[in-house]
Amino acid sequence: MRILLDVKTRNEALDIINLNFPSAKMTESFCSEKVGILDSTGRILHADITAKENVPGFNRSTVDGYAVLSADTFGCSESNPAILILKGEILMGESADRLLEPGTCLVVSTGGEIPENADAVIMHEYTEDYENGMIGFQKPAAPGNNIIFKDDDAAIGDVVLKAGTLITPRVTGMLAALGCTTAEVRCRPIVAVISTGDELVPVSTVPKSGQVRDVNTTMLFAAIVKFGAEVKDFGIIKDDEKTIRTAMLEAAEISDIVLISGGSSAGTRDMTAKVIESEGELLLHGIAIKPGKPTILGKVKEKPVFGLPGHPVAAYMVTELFVRPLITRMTGVEKARKTEQKRKTTKVKLSEAISSNHGREEYIAVKIDEEGTAHPVKGKSGLISNLADADGYICIPGDTEGLKKGAEIILTYF
Repeated sequence: MRILLDVKTRNEALDIINLNFPSAKMTESFCSEKVGILDSTGRILHADITAKENVPGFNRSTVDGYAVLSADTFGCSESNPAILILKGEILMGESADRLLEPGTCLVVSTGGEIPENADAVIMHEYTEDYENGMIGFQKPAAPGNNIIFKDDDAAIGDVVLKAGTLITPRVTGMLAALGCTTAEVRCRPIVAVISTGDELVPVSTVPKSGQVRDVNTTMLFAAIVKFGAEVKDFGIIKDDEKTIRTAMLEAAEISDIVLISGGSSAGTRDMTAKVIESEGELLLHGIAIKPGKPTILGKVKEKPVFGLPGHPVAAYMVTELFVRPLITRMTGVEKARKTEQKRKTTKVKLSEAISSNHGREEYIAVKIDEEGTAHPVKGKSGLISNLADADGYICIPGDTEGLKKGAEIILTYF
């Protein structure tokens, strides 16, 4: 006897996920750890970073030129230059331990310190050396011209980086400027991966007739790491209800998300939904998308448990569409980026017409040519080579019968 799936739309499924696993609840108990700043990219700051010193620690020039008192240059021009007395040069790495006297100037280099009372720097291009220590200035300077002041980046006591900030290479530059060799970051969520199926064998094994290598574990492992989480691999579990239950309960105990690959369709040998329901709450079984219709979501020990289709393409797309947003909320990346729109998307034109009359959203893997045109990756449903050759995917809405050649549509890069 087959069980009829109570199919939800993609948006309904996302609403169910968000309702049952809200961001605050998912992140409130997350631990923190200290990592070196060279290993911090992609992580989320756990605590505010407060400046313990001024950055920079001195007033410095942004150009090669002359440090001056701006008042000495007011009203000057090419026809009426201001003539100042050269009092020497401040070399890079040296302290500007002298003050400028009215009517004088000092040679400075880009990034070099300038005297405490100098309030402008004029580039060499706007000056003329009259020799004998006399410099002519042909362009006036306003106070602050070509200067970075000693607390422009950060002043002592400023909260420079807030908790929840996504650490990018640019942020590591700020950390370095503040003298931070380590950063306290939020621990990564742990995602358990369980692959089920009597037909599965390890990747290192040569399959016999009727057997296939366990592609999903390797593929999901790589995807989860890319999304910012850590993986607990539970290996291959046979199609046995007791064994699946034991693995699921252990996974829910030690991880933040559980993925059970295979056993999600409504066949009599598929037990994922039954096992979830017996140990927790079955939240949904079936989403109106292609591929991925028989997807399951449940709650066990207050943890989200996904039943993914066994077909690699379907398993990957479900992980991309539903597990990835959950991981980004748990890690805080979604909040740090403000929205997931930071993921690279673009408008593309289709190279050919695509028919679709399934009554559900269809996700098509595409390859982009040099002109930016999207070519559907052709192949039989479920072939992993379809994904391997793709740059991203497009979505055909469920209420359409397809897309015309040349149609403009949003591409999301993998």
